[in-house]
Amino acid sequence: MDIEALRIFVEVADAGGVSPAARRLGLAKSIVSRQLARLEAELGVQLLARTTRGAALTEAGATFRDHAARACAEIDLARETLLPEGELCGRLRVAVPLTFGPTHFATVLAEMARRHPKLQVHAAYSDRFVDLIAEGFDCAIRVGYLADSNLVARRIGPLQGRLVASPAYVAAHGLPETPAELASHQALMQGTEAWQLMEGDTVVTLRPQGRFKADNATALAAAALAGLGIAWIPDGITAEHRASGALVTVMPRHPPPPAGIYVIRPPGPHPSRKVRVLTEMLVACFAEPGRS
Repeated sequence: MDIEALRIFVEVADAGGVSPAARRLGLAKSIVSRQLARLEAELGVQLLARTTRGAALTEAGATFRDHAARACAEIDLARETLLPEGELCGRLRVAVPLTFGPTHFATVLAEMARRHPKLQVHAAYSDRFVDLIAEGFDCAIRVGYLADSNLVARRIGPLQGRLVASPAYVAAHGLPETPAELASHQALMQGTEAWQLMEGDTVVTLRPQGRFKADNATALAAAALAGLGIAWIPDGITAEHRASGALVTVMPRHPPPPAGIYVIRPPGPHPSRKVRVLTEMLVACFAEPGRS
């Protein structure tokens, strides 16, 4: 039985259709369809029920999917065992934030691919929080504050940010002096997130409100520059604007607590070696001086 056909079947089962699986795999839809047809012919059962909306697992397919996934995992482990020490193979599928991703993380991923010529590196750049398990990612790099979840997180470095606004917004609406006063201001947010601010040694959590939302920190900076409200934005995005005076720091006596850069992976006692290697490379690149 062809192991690549098993991998393709697992991808189609998890992605919910031939088209999204083909995009994940970087293959033509015709190749994916042929592999599935051959696998079903070899097994003598229908694994997928094709519909206009995609493909749904049959009862046999649902049973076979778990066996196929375990077989693929065992083959990957066997290949890693046989390879020279340190060499990686297979595929690493990683979700990377569009903000910072191309400038901060792309070089690390490229270096990983250079060091491991048998490894396929597939990076998807988006500020959307992907579902690692449902969308078939080995791991994700995330920045900011982490929401509670069953995913496993490893902090790889710091991320400093602050609240900012334009002088025009300040002139029109004034500046809040305390966290409680933020409730009367327009917040520029990625979604419905909470903001955390320091009040002495205590972390205060707020639920700001606003009419402008964007899933990208650069877009939020543009909205802040236009005078639409107050935004929490990483310092790397706003440094030039603050230096020029186009943006000013809001409530410097109540700064946000330090955020971080994290590698997130699905639950399990141990990460795969490829995820572990990527994490170690990122830690070496971004960890604070003097922190192990």
